[in-house]
Amino acid sequence: MKTVAAFITVFSIVLVVSFVWADALPTAKPEQVGLSSQRLERLGQALKAQIADGRFPGAVAVVARKGRIAYFESVGQLDPVGGTPMSKDAIFRLYSMTKPFTSVAAMMLVEQGKLTLADPVSKYLPQLGKLEVAILKQGPDGKSTYELVPAESQMTIQDLLRHTSGLAYANNTRNARVKELYGAIGVDWRDVTPAEQLERLAKAPLAHEPGTAWEYSLSTDVLGRVIEVVSGMPLSAFLAERVFAPLKMTDTAFVVSKAQVGRLAQPFATDKATGKPITLLDVTVPQKNDAGGAGTAGTAGDYARFLQMLLNGGQLDGARMLSRTTVAYMTSDHLGAIKPAIPLLQPGYGFGLGFAVRKDSGVNAVPGSAGEFTWGGAAGTGFWVDPKEQLICIVMTQTQPGPAQRYDRALFRQLVQQAIID
Repeated sequence: MKTVAAFITVFSIVLVVSFVWADALPTAKPEQVGLSSQRLERLGQALKAQIADGRFPGAVAVVARKGRIAYFESVGQLDPVGGTPMSKDAIFRLYSMTKPFTSVAAMMLVEQGKLTLADPVSKYLPQLGKLEVAILKQGPDGKSTYELVPAESQMTIQDLLRHTSGLAYANNTRNARVKELYGAIGVDWRDVTPAEQLERLAKAPLAHEPGTAWEYSLSTDVLGRVIEVVSGMPLSAFLAERVFAPLKMTDTAFVVSKAQVGRLAQPFATDKATGKPITLLDVTVPQKNDAGGAGTAGTAGDYARFLQMLLNGGQLDGARMLSRTTVAYMTSDHLGAIKPAIPLLQPGYGFGLGFAVRKDSGVNAVPGSAGEFTWGGAAGTGFWVDPKEQLICIVMTQTQPGPAQRYDRALFRQLVQQAIID
């Protein structure tokens, strides 16, 4: 009887785990959706080679086409200290892959008529109504200095969504005066309350006149503050109720629960390149604010559901988040002639409302289609959606933030593209 009971217990566990994986999206054999099984094996080979090279401990990869998952694999270790194998339901710190969640939430409020993209941000956050811009000017002695002048226009909700607000990240910006004052004032998304964040931003100058330059920034965090004012809810509660629950994203949140913490992927203790400790966001405890640009954690399976919703024109399994026209608008380039102020966008890409958008099939060094939208997270996660090919690609690792990830993600995407055979 004990043997039978043990078998039933094990079977139940396997069944539950299978359902967890199956809940991501329906599955199909690669050839059923125009992909090659043999060619997809190159993905695992490449990830294993990167793991052997010490780039990250483990990874989870998902490739879905035509609404069905054709490749879902985990490789390496979940936790290099304990040696726990990576699992398909591993939870990863998403960092900037939080931004699409917040952007979708904002557009839901736009569809309800509670926001318009032309609204000045100060309509909802009056603290940001009278900002200055740090302008670089050359003095009569030939030396360059920064002068603080009143902003000629106010940032809009659209500026927040497309990162043309004039805000910055202290570690990225090339505006030396903004970098200096962000550090002195303590402008950040970590270790500050929502009120403190806005108070400090109000004291800091903008890096650019709003609407004139693209600079990746705290814009999405500020967008989260707008959502909180308009909805009357903390951002985490709004996303949980209005996005994660309807889409059955059961493992995505701003805080990883005690029951889930055993599935939280961990990086190496130190960075191979520098020898310095790797310290990532502690998502097991509540932060002082719900960082709309960086604060969530989740699984590859959950994120596949979110992306499939977008690829489906705003709905999945009867849950409609947005209209088809809104999704098409979000995934269009919103920069036009506006130039990037920092070299973060890849060649051939513009920026939509929440993610980068590929403008041409050529130009970029990695194959892809015009209309593809993509973004990644600082700790080693990335996604690509190619509407023309009805393709979703996700790779999740946990590692030291840095430029090496760009190579890893490009290689992954390149190998997915070569697996298309129809």
